[in-house]
Amino acid sequence: MKRRNLVLSAPGQLELVTEELPDVPEGGLLLETVATGLSAGTELAFVKGEHPALESTFDPELGLFAAGHDAAYPVTRLGYMEVARVAESRTPAFSVGHMVATPYGHATAHVSDPVREHVVPLPSDLDPLLGVYVAHMGPICVNGLLHAAADVVGPGTTDLGDGVRGRLVVVVGAGVIGLFTALLAAEHGAAEVVVVDPDERRLAVASALGLGTLHDVEDASSTDDPARTLKTRWRHGPGDHGADVVFQCRGRSFALGTALRVLRPQGTVVDLAFYTGGADDVRLGTEFHHNGLRLVCAQIGRVPRGAAPFWDRARLSRETVRLLRSRASDIRGHLITDVVDLEEAAGLMVAVGARERHVLTAVFTVGE
Repeated sequence: MKRRNLVLSAPGQLELVTEELPDVPEGGLLLETVATGLSAGTELAFVKGEHPALESTFDPELGLFAAGHDAAYPVTRLGYMEVARVAESRTPAFSVGHMVATPYGHATAHVSDPVREHVVPLPSDLDPLLGVYVAHMGPICVNGLLHAAADVVGPGTTDLGDGVRGRLVVVVGAGVIGLFTALLAAEHGAAEVVVVDPDERRLAVASALGLGTLHDVEDASSTDDPARTLKTRWRHGPGDHGADVVFQCRGRSFALGTALRVLRPQGTVVDLAFYTGGADDVRLGTEFHHNGLRLVCAQIGRVPRGAAPFWDRARLSRETVRLLRSRASDIRGHLITDVVDLEEAAGLMVAVGARERHVLTAVFTVGE
């Protein structure tokens, strides 16, 4: 069987390439793509030639970066937000016709090993387009809340609400990760959730989702400084003002600065952002130092130390499905902004990378 796969041959040069798929092995699946979502941060970093893996190599054993590169062009796998129908199954675990979410990139088909790959059965009542969040994107956000919960009650938490329930929450960044995280915080009982972003279009989406909003500014002396606004509004006691917890979801260094500045003393920033350009101008000698803050990186690859095995990737996906069911119409109506055929994916991605087009989540569909 052949498939069409989106390949990045050089910065800004994308094309669908026809490839031969291997036979389905014993225990394997043949998946036919229904929809595949665009991860605007990670993928566009490759499209623009800005991804750190193009300039350095990562030693996973030592956890160190060094000169060289892990990735070079052509990039033959882009994307991790796929929904597919099982076309052939050689395992009793999945039946032909089942809809699943699994990350394998923008391609029309995939031969999967469900023992080694993260394959999530989708409920029959879930809109397949919402399924693009289930395997990877949604779990990133769930893991952010899990880190906040572990920060409050320890890694033995079994309740995502432990880090946000009854607390004042700020989410910096109104992209998909930020909005999804903000919805999770609201769903799990936050007293108030405020989304901070410099883009008024994205703040309008946050407002339509029922979230509080503030415009972010790079000039901390501005009268519109969101840190000053929220620290004036949120007073816990003498010398104790600001958010209980901040989720930093925008890969810009000044956004990290905002996250640190808006936080109450000894509070925690849970960082879900991907800083492709570094963060050289973050002033760690100011609020971070004087207010005794904590900065915790939360990414899909690691749940808090000690939280496994209860919090595995499958559970993160199930929590994602729970939110999708609860807020289905809102997420479908506001977060999925573009639905186009996979044949149009290259043009859309180049346009978004060049800032000629604005999207939150773009979904590429595969026709019958």
